[in-house]
Amino acid sequence: MSLEQKVMADLKNAMLAKDEKSLRSLRAIKAAIIIAKTAEGSGGEIKENEEIKLLQKLVKQRKDSLEIYEKQGREDLASKEKEEIEVIEKFLPKQMDEAELKTIIGNIIQETGATSPADMGKVMGAANKQLGGKADGKTIAGIVKELLK
Repeated sequence: MSLEQKVMADLKNAMLAKDEKSLRSLRAIKAAIIIAKTAEGSGGEIKENEEIKLLQKLVKQRKDSLEIYEKQGREDLASKEKEEIEVIEKFLPKQMDEAELKTIIGNIIQETGATSPADMGKVMGAANKQLGGKADGKTIAGIVKELLK
């Protein structure tokens, strides 16, 4: 079952249950899918790895907004962003914890022969390929910086 089919089924259930937080989030996912499918060169379809990137982008946008709202003391808006993040993350693959990431990134550093922060680009490229969808780029970058000190 594709992401779009899962979202549509959940959207229908959320409408029947009158679940506003799920409806908001699912409609945002649906809109992003439609935009991606109608984008030039997509051929009317999106691949699974593109679906994951799309969901990660939606989560990142909401986390950025959440951070801004919390700084401004807007708890009403911050709580909406938190709710949407929860719903969107249900469609993402299980995220790896920091210990697992450190182990994998440590192996990537050894494989690439990286020794200093100047080699961060090499490591990030390999790490993003290997860990795509299992961790966000900001977390990966933080661990790479920490391990390349």
